[in-house]
Amino acid sequence: MILNSEKINYKLSGSGIPLVLLHGYLESVEIWNGFGAKLSKTFKVLMIDLPGHGKSASYEEINKMEDMAAQINEITEELGFHNFFLIGHSLGGYVSLAFLELFPEKLLGISLFHSHPLADSTETIEKRKREIELVMHGRKELICQVNIAKAFADENLEKFKIKIDLAKQIAINTPDKGVIATLKGMIQRPDRSQLLMETSLPFLWILGEKDNYIPYPDITKKVSLPLNTSLVVLQNSGHQGFLEEEKQSLEVIEEFIQKYLTN
Repeated sequence: MILNSEKINYKLSGSGIPLVLLHGYLESVEIWNGFGAKLSKTFKVLMIDLPGHGKSASYEEINKMEDMAAQINEITEELGFHNFFLIGHSLGGYVSLAFLELFPEKLLGISLFHSHPLADSTETIEKRKREIELVMHGRKELICQVNIAKAFADENLEKFKIKIDLAKQIAINTPDKGVIATLKGMIQRPDRSQLLMETSLPFLWILGEKDNYIPYPDITKKVSLPLNTSLVVLQNSGHQGFLEEEKQSLEVIEEFIQKYLTN
């Protein structure tokens, strides 16, 4: 697929209610392979490589959340996804919120999967700037090794070694240009807490009790939730619940969508 003279890669499978999956930073559609295949038994599933990741081209300087949301809109329009559920993991959640802001009429419901609506803290901005410097000096592999391991609950590192190794390889294969442009985009994204609080759409928030990036007790105190919210905390997951607790995650998403269909 060519959009704005750039290539955007995606995978489409299944039939039924449309569901769009957006991956996280240093990931690609490959990270969803098993999870997406299982969802496609019930839903029509679209998995997209966000700009700068996987096989999708990057914007020249910065991958803004709003620009990536606009790309998602163009792809879904071309595929006839007039209304759909949107699930965003981590970075994908930031893009999902930008989509909610720009194209709310397209959504049946939205889910943040190990993600949140807050802007970067000063500490996080400094961390992202250090990562940009490391990539620019040819040390991206160091970021990949550290970040991916940290994304899993400490107690799951041995249990999910094969999946962790695959995730590390996906991260290492992420183009340097895409990594830098995406880090810049995350740094400048606005706080969308008010937007989320005011939505009338069904909202599913999935968090991990053992998430090393988003401590769930802290984040839930900082975010005011909309009325139509389902909050689920995966007891044995870090930042990768769809890998660490796949069965539970699938059940949560299916129940969320079925609840909407019966209301």
